[in-house]
Amino acid sequence: MQNSPHAARLALALVTPAAIVAAASLLAAMTVSVGGCTKEESMPTGSVVGRPQVEATLQGTVSQYAKGGPLGAARGQDELSARTLASTAGLIAGIGGAGHGARGSDDSLDALFGGSGAAAAAGAIGGLCPPDMASIDDRFCVDRYEASLVEVMADGSEQPFSPYESVKGHVVRAVSERGVYPQGYISEVQAIQACSLSGKRLCKAKEWRQACMGPEHTTWGYGQKHEAGRCNDHGRSPMTALYANENLSKREKWDWERMNRPELNQFEGTLAHTGDHDDCTNGYGVYDMVGNLHEWVDDPNGTFQGGYYQDTTLNGDGCHYVTMAHEARYHDYSTGFRCCSDVAP
Repeated sequence: MQNSPHAARLALALVTPAAIVAAASLLAAMTVSVGGCTKEESMPTGSVVGRPQVEATLQGTVSQYAKGGPLGAARGQDELSARTLASTAGLIAGIGGAGHGARGSDDSLDALFGGSGAAAAAGAIGGLCPPDMASIDDRFCVDRYEASLVEVMADGSEQPFSPYESVKGHVVRAVSERGVYPQGYISEVQAIQACSLSGKRLCKAKEWRQACMGPEHTTWGYGQKHEAGRCNDHGRSPMTALYANENLSKREKWDWERMNRPELNQFEGTLAHTGDHDDCTNGYGVYDMVGNLHEWVDDPNGTFQGGYYQDTTLNGDGCHYVTMAHEARYHDYSTGFRCCSDVAP
């Protein structure tokens, strides 16, 4: 593969294990306050990844990438994110004693990639952003598609993770891929961890809105006026389908357990594959930012944006849709996310 003109501008952005644990612990310690939903005093969170587990997990992931293992073979080595490789290399270098938070070096990359070093990793970038991300005016990168997950096993191998299951107790990382069901049933805390393990971060609220509105800065991304069906925004109610014989007007029927049933997003007319709605995009080349799943953004108090397959207007229209009624550990069938990252300097 030929190096791009920007190849030398690869960012070795690092997220240390300590930072992952600290961020997750801080959010997990917050008092539960779920406005508009049944209060849950013991809401499950994703497993906080300890230092030894992070080291083994990331080393295994790099090994898979470097040798074009099952994940690379399935998706094509050219599709792998060099940013993930470089970030992971830096993480491992930090764990090994180079200092947490220090930038990765060519030497650390050489050791991990068989002497190819940073230049070879940079060659996969293809511009200011990795191939699975869109450049937003060369200011930051955003995933082209809503996130799906892969589970990282103890030996470093990876396998697909069900988009209908809770991630509690699993080590997962975010993937931006077309033609798959995106991950619902995930909290902001868990999304932060999943982005971090892919060398990315959760989008800031302003970043998310800018990416959604596109270069023309329009309410729906594709334009100023809503076009029914252009995005996945007129789906059926899975709660009504699953609990058809119950009185759902009662608040207690909308509890934590019921709203996280795996069956909910599997009803016809609910969740759609990423990119299925070809016209639900904008000039940046991002898809499904309106509808399909709510998308968490980086807010310690808990915020998701963009609406989902049943509603894109209740809390604002399209890209202005914002929900702040749930704390960062909340999740249900409608909550998803996508990752952002800084551009190469």
